[in-house]
Amino acid sequence: MTVRSLSTAVEARIDRAARRVLDAGHQPHRPVRVFVTEFLVFGAKQAWACAFGALLLATMAVAHLTVPAAMRNDVLTVAAVLLQVGMLVCGLETVRELRVVLLFHVVGTAMEVFKTHMGSWTYEPGGLLVVAGVPLFSGFMYGAVGSYMVRVYRLFDLRFDRYPRQWLLAVVAAGIYLNFFAHHFVADARFPLLALVLLLFARTTMHVRVHRATVRMPVLVAMALVAVFIWAAENVATWAGAWSYPAQLAVWQPVSATKIVAWFLLMTISVALVTWLYPAVPSGSAADSRRVRGSRAEDAPRLPAAGPPSPRPLAANPQPSATQRT
Repeated sequence: MTVRSLSTAVEARIDRAARRVLDAGHQPHRPVRVFVTEFLVFGAKQAWACAFGALLLATMAVAHLTVPAAMRNDVLTVAAVLLQVGMLVCGLETVRELRVVLLFHVVGTAMEVFKTHMGSWTYEPGGLLVVAGVPLFSGFMYGAVGSYMVRVYRLFDLRFDRYPRQWLLAVVAAGIYLNFFAHHFVADARFPLLALVLLLFARTTMHVRVHRATVRMPVLVAMALVAVFIWAAENVATWAGAWSYPAQLAVWQPVSATKIVAWFLLMTISVALVTWLYPAVPSGSAADSRRVRGSRAEDAPRLPAAGPPSPRPLAANPQPSATQRT
């Protein structure tokens, strides 16, 4: 399996500078200081992974307040293109990762065209950069999810225990995607599909490298948290008039919390697409130990996490090995 790099060149320099600051003086050994350090690094990495989506969401809010409605769709599309180009030019995203973003863009735009035609939600009319009544910036919203997924995958050096077989995940993800279309004509299968997702990932745990500690988290918990976060962002986007659900046409109101289920199912499609291009690396595999960047020393500390404890004893005072990142 190909060794995947933790960072782009720019992120590698930022990471080295951050480590010099965090490790200045002496290593933190007090539990509270360790926890605070890891918590802050976790938040910073999450914010960094969300860069494209956060900038796109901020652009929607600014456009809502400053741009006439007739021009808003085109302005948002041009801004999304510039943001994507900026990510590449500034070294925050690689060309290989752009494939994931474009794949999300195509899959999302196809669904947008169908859903708007069926009246699930609507966009403001107007603009030239439109396909079948759907502004082209809509695909970038799905691209933002893809950008987050691929960036978080490498920034946190994710590894997995008991990851489901890829073909099973592909079948379930395809069923979820088809159901987004088919439920307009036949019975909605989202809850049976949700049960399949829960069954598929029931025993899957991911290892998340933060700063010096590695935490373990059930994949289902991570997917649920991201779904809630996307739902919150969706509330901001609909307030900004990027699109509207039928219940919001007269006056804006929060998006129904039931949409979290739809976003959770979309996360399953997202995971399938990302791990198709970036195969999930099992914890403790030979590929894991060969990684050039982000390799973890055998005695690296772990923070407490849900799930069964690791059978390997923890070192009280781990010392960086020659292969560990500096």
